[in-house]
Amino acid sequence: MIWRRMTGFPAWDYWTSPFEQLERMRREMDRLSEGLGRGLFREPMAGVFPLMNVTEDKDNYYVRAELPGLKADDLDISVKADTLSISGEKKISAEDENAQYHRREREAGKFSRIVSLPTQVDTGKVEARCTDGVLTVVLPKAESAKPKQIAVKTF
Repeated sequence: MIWRRMTGFPAWDYWTSPFEQLERMRREMDRLSEGLGRGLFREPMAGVFPLMNVTEDKDNYYVRAELPGLKADDLDISVKADTLSISGEKKISAEDENAQYHRREREAGKFSRIVSLPTQVDTGKVEARCTDGVLTVVLPKAESAKPKQIAVKTF
């Protein structure tokens, strides 16, 4: 009781449940372990980039990715069976070395996104185009993956 009054931990009161406190502690531990792993074991990455939407109709899957400022030459797109891979490098022009940042949110660096699709695609007919910073990849479904209409016979 004295420990709780002095530290406020655990703060199980009317507004927070013990489960909320455990969830908060789990999030904090994840955040801390992520920070350790980033500096020691891998190179820093530019977050989840590019942002993507994946949709489908009866014949195709459509992957739309936001890639503002990237040129087609900076992208590497590959398809294998039911997996689409988009990778490249986001470049930002260098700032003056004496520049003092007030806010820094734009990151540069290599990125890679891999999308697993529900079914296989016809890799020979895949098309990609980039308009106004939005990459659209059209992935035709393989014939074996398309739904078949079956006629019901009556006797």
